[in-house]
Amino acid sequence: MPTLKKIVVQDFRNIAFQELSFSPNVNCISGNNGEGKTNLLDAIYYLSMTKSAFPAPDRYNWRFGTEGFTIGGTYLMDNGLESRFSIRVGEGEKKLVRDEKPCTRISEHIGVLPVVMVSPGDIALVSESGEERRRFVNGVLSQMDRSYLAAVQTYNRLLAQRNKMLKDGNVDWELMDVFDARMAAAAQPAFEARKRFSEELRPVVQSYYKLISGGSEEVSVEYRSDLAKAPLEELLRAGRERDQVLRFTGSGIQRDDFLFTLDGHPIRRCGSQGQQKSFLVSLKFAQYEIMREGYGYAPILLLDDVFDKLDMTRIGNLIGMVAGSGFGQIFITDCNKVRLSGIVDRITDDRAYFDTAAGVFTKVE
Repeated sequence: MPTLKKIVVQDFRNIAFQELSFSPNVNCISGNNGEGKTNLLDAIYYLSMTKSAFPAPDRYNWRFGTEGFTIGGTYLMDNGLESRFSIRVGEGEKKLVRDEKPCTRISEHIGVLPVVMVSPGDIALVSESGEERRRFVNGVLSQMDRSYLAAVQTYNRLLAQRNKMLKDGNVDWELMDVFDARMAAAAQPAFEARKRFSEELRPVVQSYYKLISGGSEEVSVEYRSDLAKAPLEELLRAGRERDQVLRFTGSGIQRDDFLFTLDGHPIRRCGSQGQQKSFLVSLKFAQYEIMREGYGYAPILLLDDVFDKLDMTRIGNLIGMVAGSGFGQIFITDCNKVRLSGIVDRITDDRAYFDTAAGVFTKVE
């Protein structure tokens, strides 16, 4: 499995320059809120996904007063050899290099360094629109299946062209036929992949939720898609008059959603903060297990402030999962250094501790 041995971060958020070496097992980052703990985890995520874990333009990740940032990492790969990756992001540029060779297509890098991040921002998966849930599913499937990523990219490009034609009001119906057929061809494999994923995800989420919550509630994940009703080409043709009036495409996988429920009710409405947090942790750990099974090895796991809003019983259950077999390299942040060390010291002797203040990280020997 790819293991991050060393990272170099320059001008990323509040991190001016930092070079750190990590444990191949558990790495603990402590410090007050706003000091940079999450920024370090997001830098690790960026090296894997070539984008932030948080939905914001790249320019918002530049340190104030700079014109871009650079992140580099040395990884021990699953073949036993080291590889160096670096990404440079500036105005109008994003350059990825592996072992001194530029990557011509950044999309081909997705999945090379599998990663799962759990953060307080995950609450958007429950509280916000279906776009956040599609983004989550796309992030998982894109790492595991390049054909899925290609299908979604093709579909989104065609969708943008179709919407532009509708918005301009000059509809070429013969060209519309071509768009609809090509969109349907790209949408079908994406729909089938999302359906398979939701069916695989559901029992794993339920299993993890029972471990965390003690089995007091029942959760579920349901996939909703227009394509469950009819093939996309048929839906697009039937909706042309409506689309022409509204000037955008009203059917397709861009409308897909995933319904999260607690005892049969939407968890966003009936779940407490603790229940929602437990569900989200379960969802991300289910993602982790599915990716681990798919790759044959464990992704890097980034746990950002996961103990917040969980009672001690649920924290204890979560620790038990992390301490179990099958986990690879883990990065954990927490404001409470005593709590974090107390948790991790019971899990393993192979760990590293870092203190954080104003974007500066100090390894505690």
